[in-house]
Amino acid sequence: MNEYKAPLEEITFVLETMADMKNWDHTPGFEDAGEDLVTAVLEEAGKLARDIIAPTNRIGDLEPPVLKDGVVTTPDAFKPMNAAFVEGGWPTLAADPEFGGQGLPSVLATAVTEMVTSSNMAYSLQPLLTSGAIEAINAHGTDEQRRTYLPNMISGIWSGAMNLTEPGAGSDVGALRAKAEKQADGSYKITGQKIFITWGEHDLCDNIIHLVLARLPDAPEGTKGISMFVVPKFHVNEDGSLGARNDLRCVSLEHKLGIHASPTCVMSFGDEGNCVGYIVGEENKGMRNMFTMMNHARIGVGLEGVAIAERAYQQAVYYAKDRVQSAAIGAKSRASVAIIEHPDVRRMLLSMRATCEAARAIIYRNVWALDRAHKTSDMEVKKAALGEADLLTPISKAYSTDIGVEAASLGVQIHGGMGFIEETGAAQHYRDSRIAPIYEGTNGIQALDLVGRKLNSEGGVHWKALIAEMREFTAGMDRSMAGSKPVLEEGINALSDAAETLFANGFDRIVDTAGAATPYLRLFGTVLGGYLLARQAVEAERRLAADDGNPAFLKSKVTVAKFFIEQLLPQATSLLGPIKAGAAELMSMDADDFIRT
Repeated sequence: MNEYKAPLEEITFVLETMADMKNWDHTPGFEDAGEDLVTAVLEEAGKLARDIIAPTNRIGDLEPPVLKDGVVTTPDAFKPMNAAFVEGGWPTLAADPEFGGQGLPSVLATAVTEMVTSSNMAYSLQPLLTSGAIEAINAHGTDEQRRTYLPNMISGIWSGAMNLTEPGAGSDVGALRAKAEKQADGSYKITGQKIFITWGEHDLCDNIIHLVLARLPDAPEGTKGISMFVVPKFHVNEDGSLGARNDLRCVSLEHKLGIHASPTCVMSFGDEGNCVGYIVGEENKGMRNMFTMMNHARIGVGLEGVAIAERAYQQAVYYAKDRVQSAAIGAKSRASVAIIEHPDVRRMLLSMRATCEAARAIIYRNVWALDRAHKTSDMEVKKAALGEADLLTPISKAYSTDIGVEAASLGVQIHGGMGFIEETGAAQHYRDSRIAPIYEGTNGIQALDLVGRKLNSEGGVHWKALIAEMREFTAGMDRSMAGSKPVLEEGINALSDAAETLFANGFDRIVDTAGAATPYLRLFGTVLGGYLLARQAVEAERRLAADDGNPAFLKSKVTVAKFFIEQLLPQATSLLGPIKAGAAELMSMDADDFIRT
């Protein structure tokens, strides 16, 4: 198995073209993010990922955490790896300086997170969930809660966990049954069970801060009656030291298809009637608060798709260069050549690389929109940036995780029979990737969010602005990208037509809209990815003409963009037909008719 090497040239180029990296130090709030600092951060993160974290990936797959007497023990190799991550200050990059963070752009932290995730996806879930918990407490908690929990969570000494799902309440969170009862001192007694709790119990951090959704005795039904509570594994004394253990336990670990090193816990709260929690925000407003954490996590999960695609691509390239099989097609010599010389293998490799780079561009742009929204004092700029970020979030999550699975599958295919053998590691990438389209809201739910909420938000102003931006840019495409221009324009027209159709459906045709949601999201992600790759290609051509940069890398950016637009985009454009067809055929069969007699 080839180890991971961070694609620093690619990541830097994407930060420059999608996130205005060269001007960060002129952006209010990011004055310290000069080019030299950013370069040093990326280089050191690459070393950490390659030398410290990546070697633990296979270990964690073969030696998953073990539960004994309520205690989860991780593989021995994870403790020094996590210590290096924490002691290096990596969790603090984008966090609030008031609580020990460095206040750097979130998109820079996203680039670092990508490297960590590529090197060990299962481990990366622990800091990901912690970051989401930090966001929720910072946004909705009291000043006391921020002072009590955030410094140690930001530093990585403590971790965080999200507790939503129950045996009878998965995507339908409103059906949850966990209970909270207010006590005389203002705290709450929590009882209930949660399942699929990622890193809900482990031995890498001194304390685990659980954010738990539960229902008060007199709460309304459904999501309107859910409250959020912070429930620490260990109580925190007034001086910040750890006190007694709270009444919560991991009662079992799930045995999963992939991400074996990530302890997926069944958590039980209040078995002894003494689980103490503290409300975050207002009573019955927990879902609003949890969306702060979930939206952060959804972008992070989308990044997992990019990260696993990158890791699978790197391994497939090395294998394809080393594996000798058959003569080159059309060659006079019958001598066997490396399989990377065969057209179909190149098609698969380019598909992996192009979709990975498209998804990376989408996510980095998504996070940069959030950075702009959080830092600007101009309310119009803030509104536009938040609108763009909201629009892109379901695409970032669903499109990127779908291509992560597809890329990992192609990686197995390129390895041939050896890809089906666990020792090569290609199968692990495929197994690990498969959870990402499922959790933090399945990709079907992301598609419904896109067509139900985001498409109609503020009269469609945000998607209309994005399509107008695409058209304005595409009109000026020249040089070698001019040949791709008609295909990209056709894709943009299909996206616009689909959006206008679904936007006009209204409630009367809501089932038709729901039936079109997933193909529409795929169309949107592919067209947007093609557009962003075209922007990168035009900039690459400009730098080539100016002799500014690595010619081989810049030429590859043009090739990848043209391949994506001319060979992958037309497949997505054809989705316009199914999107406009309506849901009559989808809904025509009775449920019993799906069972073959």
